[in-house]
Amino acid sequence: MNYISTRGDQSPKHFCEILLEGLAPDGGLYLPEHYPQVDGATLERWRAVYHEVGYAELAFEILSLYIDDIPAPDLRAICHKTYTAEVFGTGEIVPLRHLENDIWLEALSNGPTLAFKDLAMQLLGHLFEYELARRGEELNILGATSGDTGSAAEYAMRGKKGVRVFMTSPVNRMSPFQQAQMFSLMDENIHNIAIDGVFDDCQDLVKAVSNDLEFKRQYKIGTVNSINWARLLAQVVYYFAGYFQATESSGKKVSFTVPSGNFGNVCAGHVARMMGLPIAKLVVATNENDVLDEFFKTGVYRVRSSADTHETSSPSMDISKASNFERFVFDLLGRDGERVKSLFGDGLARVGRFDLSQHPAFNQTTLRYGFQSGQSSHADRLATIKDSFERFGMLIDTHTADGVKVAREHLQPGVPMIVLETALPIKFAETIVEATGREPDRPPRFVGIEALPKRVIRMAADLQALKSYIAEHCA
Repeated sequence: MNYISTRGDQSPKHFCEILLEGLAPDGGLYLPEHYPQVDGATLERWRAVYHEVGYAELAFEILSLYIDDIPAPDLRAICHKTYTAEVFGTGEIVPLRHLENDIWLEALSNGPTLAFKDLAMQLLGHLFEYELARRGEELNILGATSGDTGSAAEYAMRGKKGVRVFMTSPVNRMSPFQQAQMFSLMDENIHNIAIDGVFDDCQDLVKAVSNDLEFKRQYKIGTVNSINWARLLAQVVYYFAGYFQATESSGKKVSFTVPSGNFGNVCAGHVARMMGLPIAKLVVATNENDVLDEFFKTGVYRVRSSADTHETSSPSMDISKASNFERFVFDLLGRDGERVKSLFGDGLARVGRFDLSQHPAFNQTTLRYGFQSGQSSHADRLATIKDSFERFGMLIDTHTADGVKVAREHLQPGVPMIVLETALPIKFAETIVEATGREPDRPPRFVGIEALPKRVIRMAADLQALKSYIAEHCA
């Protein structure tokens, strides 16, 4: 399996080459040259693998279709080392829970940092350590987080040989619990950098460093954001696992609703669907930062400025420039790298928007690719959290509440709708209390975390300052 850039660079690369690289040299994102096709017989075999052997073996089956430069026994060992009941609290790893009627929740937040990012980041940590040891090299990971990516990355990489993490986050734009998870880590290979701005400013800095090829190579910069294909690939697995739990045979279709900010989580669903997983709808749920909802309804992709990015009670979705959206547009436009480059390169930087409403491909977003969308507000998520708790005794976090609210608007009779749970409620306790009047349960290991000493520096959204800090701490 070879990988190419969404912006036209057709130079084929193997998985382990792009694992440590992040963005392609032309600024694009990597995708496989083709999506492996999965037929009904394979789906039924994988169903048996998941139910009889487990999630780790299912992960190996799927990943091995995309990774041919890691020996199969090694890849299988990495998957089984990653997906254990000890790490994720249950042998099912991603158990399905029934909420109401045809709506199900897929529990993705049983990992070390209580967020769905753990499912990919734990695997990424082991892949990085394996490949760096094989090469005898080191890697400096540069990331941006609006909440959960940072802690998931840091917990996955802490203590890993040959790895340093430089994680940027927007000042005071995460919940106190999210901040404490990251900033209380004292490991020498972990560096937290609070940026004056919003998430998109942090993401722009990461991309700017990645696009400085000389600096990137000199300091061996890699990324763990979902622009890294390996992370997105890991997320494909739980779509299959959810499907196998919600159905009894491969002839049945399901839909997924995915709380979305940077488009990585739902993009993994797009990949699963392109492989042949019987997905009827992929519903994108946004909060007040509705750049994705606007596109799927109008064909206009309009990024917002920092000043126009709302601070909400589902902060991990406070994103107005969805990086992974480029991957879908690449497929939507027939994998026309030059067209994608004109849209996401100079064009988007110059005018901050593009319009595909009159392009023939826009009608295919739903017809061919199954995408629909909806939006949720603070009042909506309060009502959804309260309703889910009072009627079903199920406490959900703010982002999952956005998903449930939007899912209810896109149900089809007889088609299970799986909402991807994104985090445990304790990460957003203030809003949970506002909605229900009760404090959410807190795992014992996180009692008093907000009071722990913090290790973080504050920095302006300045590219040179960030590069200087990285250079100084790589010496």
